[in-house]
Amino acid sequence: MKTIWSGVVAASLLAAAVPVAAQRTVVRVPVAGDVEMGLAPFIERALDEAATAGAAAVVLEIETPGGRVDAAERITAAISRAEVPVYAYVNMHAYSAGAMIALSAERVLMRVGSVMGAVTPVDGSGTKASEKMVSAMRARMRALAEARGLDPAIAEAMVDEELAIEGVVDGGKLLTLTTGEAARLGYAEVVADWNGVLEAIGLEGAEVVDAEVNWAERIVRFFTNPVIAPFLLSLGFLGLLVEIRSSGFGLAGAAGLLSLSLFFGAHLLVGLAGAEDLIIVGVGIVLIGIEVFLVPGFGVFGVLGIVAVLGGVFMAQIGNLPTQSDLARASGVLSAAIILVFVTAWFFLQSMFGSWRLRRSGVILPETTDRDEGYTSADVRTDMEGAEGVAITDLRPAGVGLFGDERMDVVSESEWIEEGTRIRVLSAEGYRHVVRAIESSANKSD
Repeated sequence: MKTIWSGVVAASLLAAAVPVAAQRTVVRVPVAGDVEMGLAPFIERALDEAATAGAAAVVLEIETPGGRVDAAERITAAISRAEVPVYAYVNMHAYSAGAMIALSAERVLMRVGSVMGAVTPVDGSGTKASEKMVSAMRARMRALAEARGLDPAIAEAMVDEELAIEGVVDGGKLLTLTTGEAARLGYAEVVADWNGVLEAIGLEGAEVVDAEVNWAERIVRFFTNPVIAPFLLSLGFLGLLVEIRSSGFGLAGAAGLLSLSLFFGAHLLVGLAGAEDLIIVGVGIVLIGIEVFLVPGFGVFGVLGIVAVLGGVFMAQIGNLPTQSDLARASGVLSAAIILVFVTAWFFLQSMFGSWRLRRSGVILPETTDRDEGYTSADVRTDMEGAEGVAITDLRPAGVGLFGDERMDVVSESEWIEEGTRIRVLSAEGYRHVVRAIESSANKSD
């Protein structure tokens, strides 16, 4: 995945590379807002560029409420591989995934008044996640603490409120450390400001270079945004649906493929989607195509195709270590896309049936037609009910009857009636006049 990402942003990396100066250069990397999958490639790039430029250190300036566990895992892995010393500067808040990222650094520096902790994974409603997820997070935090020679029980207490540590936290309370508490327990060092950070790491007066998100990363993060993703999906689905019902391949199909390519491409680059997700969606589209073009009606192929497409889209958003919150977010994106497709299709059909040009062209028939426009309709001849006449053609069962001087199309009630037989009209329904042979009625009565 790293190779794919590097290929896409190679040009921008060269333009934004950290200047080679020095052993006295510090790269400051912001870790702000939610920790999401788009943040991981940015930090990976910043660490690689810092090492290439020969920077003395990288400082992650953390101000985050937390975010995705899989994104934090990817960031901590990048920090462990870094060829340059990495420090964490907690500038007010490092909750949840932010605390995990901070503990993966060589040293944690906390501004006065900052806090760090509350790492319990939760679902979309803020409820504690399953024991499986909590156990995995607890083990990960313990491993990070052990790697730095810290008390692992402190890190575990940030994840599980059931753990009690005498003099630190009571049972039933989740641990979140203030700057003073973290310093007392050896988890952090106190600094006043950014200059204090440079002084603490022995690089006072060093040149500071701020790492910035490049154009490619901005685009990818934009298209993976939960607000934008539903629109890409809905445009993609609508474009393909229109194309399926059209001859050839046109603008709608191209727009649909482009939208789906942007959706899956962006999620593939940030590490959410994998090749298996694309294969599942591709199989689903093939099954739907079989249902539409080869198999009449709507059956097994259509159902399996729809399930495969929706399943692939859902899996492309959840990553490798999804929490309940991630699952809820993916479900929300998929539901919003489905609603947009149905609403858009409904408005399209409404506007199409109300189109004056389509009515005038005859593509769609209006609800009423006038004689002035060349249309004629049959009046209901209730006055003909009970009228008697003669069949002037064989009625098998349809034919022509003569009633006085008027010829009318008629249909026999049941049996065939030969030419010349007396008939009576039983009912009149527009063009349809149902008749019965009079002779047959007389015979039955006898």
